[in-house]
Amino acid sequence: MSGLSSVLGPALKAAAGLAGINKLWFLPTFLAAITYYHYDLYDPESKPFDVKSVAPEYDFIVIGGGSAGAVLANRLTEEPAWRVLLLEAGGQETEITDVPALSLFLHGSRFDWKYKGQPSTTSCQAMIDRRCCWTRGKVIGGSSVLNTMLYVRGNRRDYDHWASEGNVGWSYQEVLPYFLKSQDQRNPYLARTPYHTAGGYLSVDDVPWKTPLGIAFLQAGQEMGYELRDVNGEFQTGFAPFQFTMRRGMRVSSAKAFLNPVRLRKNLNVALWSHVTKLLIDPITRRAYGVEFIRGGVKKTVIANKEVILAAGAVGSPQLLMLSGIGPKAHLQQKNIPVLVDSPGVGGNVMDHIAVGGIAFLVDYPISLVLQRAFNLNSALRYAISGEGPLTSSVGLEAVGFITTKYGNASDDCDKFYNEVFAEINNRDVFGVFPMMLRPKSRGVIRLRSNNPLQYPLIYPNYLTHPDDVKVLREGVKAGLALGQTAAMKRFGARYWDKPLPGCKQFAPYTDEYWDCYVRQYTMTIYHMSGSCKMGPSTDPYAVVDPQLRVHGIDGLRVIDASIMPTITNGNINAPVIMIAEKGADMIKYYWKTPGIAARQSRNTNTTIV
Repeated sequence: MSGLSSVLGPALKAAAGLAGINKLWFLPTFLAAITYYHYDLYDPESKPFDVKSVAPEYDFIVIGGGSAGAVLANRLTEEPAWRVLLLEAGGQETEITDVPALSLFLHGSRFDWKYKGQPSTTSCQAMIDRRCCWTRGKVIGGSSVLNTMLYVRGNRRDYDHWASEGNVGWSYQEVLPYFLKSQDQRNPYLARTPYHTAGGYLSVDDVPWKTPLGIAFLQAGQEMGYELRDVNGEFQTGFAPFQFTMRRGMRVSSAKAFLNPVRLRKNLNVALWSHVTKLLIDPITRRAYGVEFIRGGVKKTVIANKEVILAAGAVGSPQLLMLSGIGPKAHLQQKNIPVLVDSPGVGGNVMDHIAVGGIAFLVDYPISLVLQRAFNLNSALRYAISGEGPLTSSVGLEAVGFITTKYGNASDDCDKFYNEVFAEINNRDVFGVFPMMLRPKSRGVIRLRSNNPLQYPLIYPNYLTHPDDVKVLREGVKAGLALGQTAAMKRFGARYWDKPLPGCKQFAPYTDEYWDCYVRQYTMTIYHMSGSCKMGPSTDPYAVVDPQLRVHGIDGLRVIDASIMPTITNGNINAPVIMIAEKGADMIKYYWKTPGIAARQSRNTNTTIV
């Protein structure tokens, strides 16, 4: 299981019993109630059509139907003359994937690629085989079907930094319109501010179910001297309630937001259960002209008249580039792959947000989201009938604090705390604080296991290989403990659950040495994998794509997903990935609709063509 799941191990086990073993009535009753009360919402015809057969050629082929791919398929088919094929390796969403409280149960399911990092000596020490799981969505909608639906754009300094590194057009003021373009902000107070808007495809709303601990968390932040903020507003440092990609208490995945409304467009074909295995590239002209994929056990080929667009994510995109001859020359030769472009940055620069698990506080009052209150007949019917109740809670996530440790920069270089009310320990209500590092200095690597496209790549997250990352998380733990000591939390009798971590018993509790050990034991990925196909100008030898998201050294090929991030953004990355796809779609439209521009622009390359 994932790092977060290991923290909640007893809770998940209990929930499994409640939902499937001890109370066999819950799941079928729940599904029947949803079907009865929401038959119109769950009509199979409302989902994207899965074409039975793929045409020989299209104008654009989009690989991956996740957060980026769904946006691209929508925006490109706004041009009626363009035929677009969206290839997705997984299948459809289900009623269960719509339920916010069940998101953790989807990890390790058929909706998950089930990747795992390689064993580590610096992190994930308390995990099985010292490996952190890398949950990635294998379903239409991608990881937006499995995530906790948090809508966080990041810090304006993230994007200004991208622009300062030569990525023209990617400053905060230039990307903000693309965040607004997607958004349908359902909180009327936020919708009237300059940082939000209504009417877009992507619903953003407040969670219907709240506990007193969420409010107390915000009050605790004020006691610590922080302002209350709009997490996506002018300033980020401070405490804020979360915003969610949610509508009527149900998950809004990228597929539900961007594909369902346009499923009747004649120029859009969606092919599910289609695993792309290779990009077709002319070795003479260095132009991508199609893809190979496997569907129903049969290898197929399809041609792209204009462009092939990789939106397969931080693992899938570099893997496909390398399998197709674009990557570090020595590595490709070692795997017996003919080298088309020696691009040393492919699969490098891997980033993720990691947190520290297990920082739990016992409370004396029955106020938290515990399993017995969520998984019962009353909550199931309440959810099915009115879209309310504890099942609308995103695994207890309610509020967040962005703070700066003594190792941070002058402003907005933050640790992030989740207030997660997750389980009962020793039959008591509990809340958890999860310090999360937002600007890691450690970098990971993705490499091919072999030239077999069906074999998963080797993932080396390299968490905490830079000593500064350990220091930041250590200070985050201290700040989390201080939050539990505020008057706002003490009202509920909050006290730290100080059971020593078995792997750190050799160190005195509460010392820096103990917390350093704790951080390395209880490393939790937050599943924000990014950076493995870095965006940068031709002067950057490790850049994989240019600021127009075109692959250096290859014509007709772009990468548009989280892998292009030069540095990771401050917060959950689903909203930034959707923004990247919105902006990328406009770049493609400009390129092909401006008379003569495709002929005038030469390939911008920083790579060695072999």
